[in-house]
Formats: sequence, C-alpha cells, structure tokens
Amino acid sequence: MRALVLILAAICVLPLIVRPAIAAEIWIFAIFGLGLNLLLGYTGLLSFGQSTFFGSAAYVAGYLLKHHAIGLPLALGVGIGIGALSALLVGYLCVQRSGLYFIMLTFALNQLFYFVAYQWTSVTGGEDGMPGIPRPAILGIGLTEPLHYYLLVSALFLLALGLMKRIVESPLGKILQAIRENEVRADAVGYNVPRFKLAAFVIGGAFSGAAGVLYAMLFGIVPLEAIGFVFSGNVVFATLIGGSGSLYGPIIGSFVFIWLSESMSVVWARWPLLLGVAFVIVVLFFRGGVVEAWSRLWRFSKRTA
Repeated sequence: MRALVLILAAICVLPLIVRPAIAAEIWIFAIFGLGLNLLLGYTGLLSFGQSTFFGSAAYVAGYLLKHHAIGLPLALGVGIGIGALSALLVGYLCVQRSGLYFIMLTFALNQLFYFVAYQWTSVTGGEDGMPGIPRPAILGIGLTEPLHYYLLVSALFLLALGLMKRIVESPLGKILQAIRENEVRADAVGYNVPRFKLAAFVIGGAFSGAAGVLYAMLFGIVPLEAIGFVFSGNVVFATLIGGSGSLYGPIIGSFVFIWLSESMSVVWARWPLLLGVAFVIVVLFFRGGVVEAWSRLWRFSKRTA
C-alpha cells in the first residue's frame, strides 16, 4: 500500500517537475521495464532483444494509425498482439538454449529485425524512421494536449503495474521464480521449463508492445533506434539499476535513466558516464539495485534508532 501511495504521488507531482512529455516517457519506459523484469528478474533470462517486441509493435500500430486512422483501443490491442506474437517467435528459438547462447540468440534475432526495418524503407522509412504518427482521441477527449496524453499514459501504467503484480504473485509467477533459482530442480519436479520460459517471453513481449505503441504516439515518430539493440541495452541497464527481481525496480530505474538522459544531457554531453558509474556501483555492491540500497539503509536506520 505504501508503494502504491508513493507511485500515485509521483504521478501527480512529476508533470510539475519536468515537462509532461518527459514524465510520460518515464511511465512508458517503466511499462517496458516491467516486461523485461518478468524475464530478467523473475525467470533469470537476460534478453538483449526486448526492443524487437517494442519496435515491431510501434511500427505496425504506427503504420495503421498513420495510414488507416484506427482508434486508440485498437492500436493498443494491435501493439500488444504484435509484441506477444514476435515474442512467441523469438522466444521459441531462444528457449532452446541457455546461458551465453541464449543471450546471443536474443541479440542476433534483434539485429535481424533491426536490419529488416532498416532495409524496408517503403514502410518503415529506414534510418529516417516513420514520422507522422497521430494521437487519436478517446471518448471524445483529444490527446494532442501533452497533459491529457500524460494522464492516459499514467492510467495505462497503473493498469500494467496491477496486471504484473497479479502475474508475479500467481502460481505462474512462483514457477518462474523457481526456474530462476534452480532450473534443473524445477524440471525434476515436473514443470515444462521451456514452455514456462516461453510464457514469460510472450507476456513480457505483450507489455513491451504496449509500451512501443505509447512511445510512437508520444513523439509522433517511430525512430529506427526503437528496434535496435542499444534500446534493449537501455532497458536492461534501467532495470538493473532500479533492481531486477523487484516489482518496483524497473519503475525506479526508468525514472533514473530517463531523468539522466533528458535532463543531464542538456547540461553535460558526457552524461552516460554517470550511468556507467551507477551501473558499476550496482554490480559491485548492490546486486538488487536501488531497491536493495534503500532496504539496507532502512534496516541500518532502524538498528541505530
């Protein structure tokens, strides 16, 4: 309950601190991070291809929004479906391997999707991206106003957070955590490990697809970078910094990453150095990210009180 109150307070205060567009980007990236965290934090699968699902959904839904003027609910439905379907295809191949081979497969397939988008210029626009993505009204309310769109993104983020909370606390979530802790033992007790890994892929892809559609409408363009491996790396770094394996870690990491990239980049061109330092500190001292650091600080304050 305390975490929910803090999130609601952040939703109310954030557009007063930063521009609504940046605030909306934070919650969109948090939805993206929730999808990755189901793989990385709860199933123990490090994927460097999450932007495959994000970018594919953004391109397909963006094309339909631009050329066929579909409504917002349909655009989100298409994005979620494309994200889940592309995750099903990629995941089916990747779960056949583990460890380094799994990671390299996710990277290689992401590069395949990237170069398809790069070469298919008649549809995707190639390296120029796909501009002109509109924001259709919903329930008669226009979304061209940045604050209106921010409120929509915030509501969808809360919905995504509630759904992910139900998933990780369900029997499926417990099985995924068992696979993370000991894959061999999970297989020995009768769980079909590849099938459950694939289920995590599909669910994570659906969340990533929803984030991709919202991202395309936020900026009115689907940049080629949205389907590149660097974008996948960004969400991995954000999730690790916030705290993988914690439901709220990707949210904290998204705030840190977007704030640094949007605010500090104006002040200091070498702002990624700060991200690198934060990542090194997390890897060496706080494997649970900001969530673990806060937990340690809280326990220390309770002992000294």
